[in-house]
Amino acid sequence: MGQEQILYVVIPCYNEEEVLKKTSKRLEEKLTSLIQNHRIGKESRVFFVDDGSKDDTWQMIKKLHQDSPLFSGICLTRNRGHQNALLAGLLTAKDKADIMISMDADLQDDVDAIDAMLDAYETGCDIVYGVRNNRDSDSFFKRNTAQLFYRLTNLLGGELVYNHADFRLMSRRAVKALEEYREVNLFLRGIVPMIGYKTTVVEYSRSPRAAGKSKYPLKKMVSFAMEGITSLSIKPMQVLTWLGVAVFTLSLFMLVYIFARHLTGHTVVGWSSVAVSVWAIGGLQLLGLGLIGEYIGKIYLEVKARPRYLIEENLEEE
Repeated sequence: MGQEQILYVVIPCYNEEEVLKKTSKRLEEKLTSLIQNHRIGKESRVFFVDDGSKDDTWQMIKKLHQDSPLFSGICLTRNRGHQNALLAGLLTAKDKADIMISMDADLQDDVDAIDAMLDAYETGCDIVYGVRNNRDSDSFFKRNTAQLFYRLTNLLGGELVYNHADFRLMSRRAVKALEEYREVNLFLRGIVPMIGYKTTVVEYSRSPRAAGKSKYPLKKMVSFAMEGITSLSIKPMQVLTWLGVAVFTLSLFMLVYIFARHLTGHTVVGWSSVAVSVWAIGGLQLLGLGLIGEYIGKIYLEVKARPRYLIEENLEEE
């Protein structure tokens, strides 16, 4: 690839003081090894993005930067969520890096998979997805709901890479292409496959969280799944339309049936069938209104065009 490429490992952080010491040590060892073996340039960095943490995460990042030029980062003005923090890191890093690898701070992503990602990049791939080779470490509930999410999202028009989260390599031109996607409602693992450059996957084993607590409880995971599905496609509304057509068609058959029973002197008895119908149609209407409201809310946020993030401090500008 000619001269050595500059790599930035972009890591969003929110209240990660418990794990940051282990993460920084592990990544320092990996990048130092890659630099010594001339796989990446000396200007390569571990680039932390503090997403409005309420603990000492940013102070720890600043201390790491003071102690070693290998570490750098930015601090956002407030918590903007994982996807916005990740985007902030990528778009800031692209001005200095040739390659960017995004990963979480909890060391669940395999740091050693970076070697295989660089190998794939050197063969001409602009995007390399880190894909879990199994979900044995997940609970039964999380494993099955995750599989349902990937299948349902792809069925409804998404293009998700199965078992891929946000552990990926992107070239500078891929990140510049990502910058062209201006939506406020971010779901990067659905947007990145739309870019279209040459891609491949690298499989790895996901480890248990090194320390601290997960920032994605069930409520956030459900919200994230809804964000992904509704921000990538309008198929849920189309499905609802066809469901409405099916219910309306069924009601016509029921009307003919009831009219025929009336002409033959057999009145339809039983309040239960009526009650079930009312509840079913009422539930369908509420579902439709809720789904329409979800899309209208997204339109509202997109039209306002508020900034996706604001940077309070950039250690590379000091």
